[in-house]
Parts: sequence; C-alpha cells; structure tokens
Amino acid sequence: MLPRVILHTAMSLDGRITNFPADLELYYTLAARWNPDAILCGSETVLAAYRQDPSLEVPPEHEQRFSPPVNTEVDPRPLLVIPDSRGKVRCWDAIRKWPYMRDLLALCSLSTPQEYLDYLTDRRIGTIVAGVDHIDMRPALEALNRRFGVKVVRVDSGGTLNSVLLRDGLVDEVSVLIHPFLAGGQPDSTIFDPAKAGMPDISLSLTLRHSEILEHGIIWAWYVPKKNLP
Repeated sequence: MLPRVILHTAMSLDGRITNFPADLELYYTLAARWNPDAILCGSETVLAAYRQDPSLEVPPEHEQRFSPPVNTEVDPRPLLVIPDSRGKVRCWDAIRKWPYMRDLLALCSLSTPQEYLDYLTDRRIGTIVAGVDHIDMRPALEALNRRFGVKVVRVDSGGTLNSVLLRDGLVDEVSVLIHPFLAGGQPDSTIFDPAKAGMPDISLSLTLRHSEILEHGIIWAWYVPKKNLP
C-alpha cells in the first residue's frame, strides 16, 4: 500500500524556492498539520543545507553517533528518509543529531555502489533498495508503508525529486506558500524541474482545492493532481 504523499514547499512570487526570505515558522506550522510519519528529503537538498548555512558545518564522523536511537517505536517524531542512489551523503552521523526526526533511512537502488551500502550498514542506517539504475519511488514508498508503518509522507525537497514523484503519480497533494517577494536571478531552483530530473519535458495539471491569504501577505494554495480527483 502506498502512503499519502504531500508535497509542501515555499516559493517566491517568481517561482524560486531559494534566494528569498521564506517564513520558515509559518512553513513548519502548516507542515505539522499533516502529522507525517516520514519526511522525504532529496540528497541534494540535505547537502545544500550544509553548503548554504555556515552554522551547519559538517564535523568529522564520530563513532559514538553511529548507534541508532532507542525506543523509536514510541517516538512521535517522523523518520527522515533520504534517497541517495549515488552515495553522495557522507554525514549521516551529523544528520542524526538533528532534533526533528526519530531516526534516519536511506533509499538506494541496485546500482548503488556496494562500498556505500557497506558504509550505511557500518553506521547502522536503515536502507531500502528499490529500482535498478535509479530509485524506483513507487516500491520504495510501498516498502516504507509495509516495513515501517509509514502512512503519511511530507516531501521537503527540490524540483528533481518533486518531478519524479509527480511524474509517477505518487503525489496526493501539493501545498505551496507563495511569498510576496521577487527573488530574481537564474531560476535554477524551482518546485518542478523535469529536465534536471533527466526526463522528457512534461507538464501536469492541478486542481485548486483551497487558498488563503495568511500573515505578511503570504498566500497558501493547496492543490490536488487531477489523477487523484474522484
């Protein structure tokens, strides 16, 4: 069974998801409404957080943090799930210190280097392998539900992972916080970027289910992909 998948993002009026002062308190307040069992965050999004915020300097790995947390069955916080078929994330012990999740999980494919799978095993990072050359998100999400009881997933990622999920018909809802800000620059980070995901240029139709003007002139728009309409 597939979990319910909510794509939740903040963007500027000109469509950027970076390079503008997003209201993170409002973003996470709304995100909590879904009470997700797991947060799906792309590997590039995780690594970009370290590149963009000097306070998140990656420390040397420390073996004491390789041990997974205990009593996760009663921990109400979500899992943090990171798709990383190419083995780019090498700071799992540092991520494990983040206070917002109960534990970590990696999604990989059959093409993931064995060295990286061994690396994850050594650091006691749970792993789901799905797909051949790339991660097949449908069986990966089904395994999240079957093995870990995940019923609701919130996606906190960039246009590449968003595009894969939307293309494969795996997104149930799209929630967007539109900020009254023009970010300018090159639109290299957008909510939907199928070209960067290595797929043919596609477009998808959404149906507006709710819109609301929030504080500071931010508009919250909530959509449903048309494939999910009754």
